[in-house]
Amino acid sequence: MSVTVRPLAAQDRARWDVLYKGYADFYGVPQTPEMRDKVFGWLMDPDHTSAGLVAVDETGTLIGLTHYRPFASPLRAIDNCFLDDLFVDPAQRGSGAAEALIEGVAEVARQRGWGVVRWITADDNYRGRGVYDKVAKRTMWVTYDLNPDG
Repeated sequence: MSVTVRPLAAQDRARWDVLYKGYADFYGVPQTPEMRDKVFGWLMDPDHTSAGLVAVDETGTLIGLTHYRPFASPLRAIDNCFLDDLFVDPAQRGSGAAEALIEGVAEVARQRGWGVVRWITADDNYRGRGVYDKVAKRTMWVTYDLNPDG
């Protein structure tokens, strides 16, 4: 199968919605259509920091998505890239779409002079981690979440 990566476009909305709902379901995160409306709005807003890429098969069908954004690294005095979301249609896993999407974000990072592309995943995401272990270096950092409202 041939996979092409390109920027997310307005006409991708319906299929993006299906894929992004699948992503939320995979992680067990309750999500409403209104939440997806908000995220898609961010991705279509050229002034918002979040952006997206999609993987398309040879028929033009969207089979995967990723979202990314810059973040500052004050200690190194550089901008980096955070890969927020990565999802491939379960029927298309093994197609190379995940690797192509990661490489697409890496290309954006190279073009913009960002120092590193960073992402997190669930410890039990074994299939995803198998891909990530091939294309990136696992770090020693442990992630914490603090809810500011207590």
